[in-house]
Amino acid sequence: METPAALVESKPRPRDDIHENPWLTLLYLAFVFVPLVFYPGATGWPLGASLLAILLFLPLHFRFYRVAAPERPLLVFAVALIGYALVPFNAGGQTFLVYACAMAGWSFRPRLATAVAALMMSLLVAEFFLVMPTLRLALAWTGMAVLVSAMVFTGTLFSRHKARRDAELRLTQDEVGRLAAMAERERIGRDLHDLLGHTLSLVAIKSELAGRLVDRDPAAAKAQIGEVETVARQALAQVREAVVGIRATGLQAELAAARLALLSAEIRLDQRLEPLALSAAAEPVLAMALREAVTNVLRHAGATRVEVELSRRGAALCLAISDDGRGGAATPGNGLLGMRERLAAVGGTLDIDSPPGAGTRLLLKLPAAAIEGPAP
Repeated sequence: METPAALVESKPRPRDDIHENPWLTLLYLAFVFVPLVFYPGATGWPLGASLLAILLFLPLHFRFYRVAAPERPLLVFAVALIGYALVPFNAGGQTFLVYACAMAGWSFRPRLATAVAALMMSLLVAEFFLVMPTLRLALAWTGMAVLVSAMVFTGTLFSRHKARRDAELRLTQDEVGRLAAMAERERIGRDLHDLLGHTLSLVAIKSELAGRLVDRDPAAAKAQIGEVETVARQALAQVREAVVGIRATGLQAELAAARLALLSAEIRLDQRLEPLALSAAAEPVLAMALREAVTNVLRHAGATRVEVELSRRGAALCLAISDDGRGGAATPGNGLLGMRERLAAVGGTLDIDSPPGAGTRLLLKLPAAAIEGPAP
């Protein structure tokens, strides 16, 4: 069964093959002409054959970046054949075998790709021993070809593994987001049903009763309308409170989102959280502060590691967020100013320690009222 990443790789993705730009790899064609420096007849057949080989190679090279996966193996072998055909005239034909090995790394599953690359290099080695005038030259060109091809092929497999991991991570992030959105919609549906179901039923009953009483007992009908107004105002206040709760994000949920965002940027997240139950007023403030801090790390810090620590220090609640980036964030921007204002609204403070070149550490302190007790 194919993995999601394999499905992603089945589509042509020019920017993920071999290098990000197909023009960049053409620089390696210069190595085709290096052996000609040592050939006395460099302006004759060897040079002409080399130019012809390059002309045949270029359409295959650019096509490899555009076609779907099933066609790629044919291009691998076509490039290899160009190299085999050139080697009798110019030992630099091994360059095309290096291209073929790199292309094989993207065209086959890793084990099969390794077997194909080994087979192609074995044929090249055999050809060198057949066409080279001396054993010494055959060994020299063989060693060079095998070493370079092995390095390029290994790098290609590593790049492919990284692309697969990145694709899986993107799918994981999408799935986490989808599940989180689904859970949030279910929660909102339950909250609205519990909140408005009884209230709207009561409004409907009292409105109907007022309609029946308006002719017989206007005073009673007026009282019922007054109660409808009171119930409606209470429902409006409850809806406003519910909207605030819907907009608020829990610290654990924000921490999970931060881990995914940092992981996609290859930044490690370490966390140490004491099992504390946070108050309804404090948790959204800390969650928003964590989101802002992670955003700053992703945009500006250039960090490789982020550490989040939640602890009780005396009577105070402390959230420390630190990174090992470039630092120099002592001058607060709009994000840090907003963070400071939200903390001040619940009686908290923000300390920033950000020496240039030594990372940034944010220390958020909240009063004892922010802690409701141990986490359940």
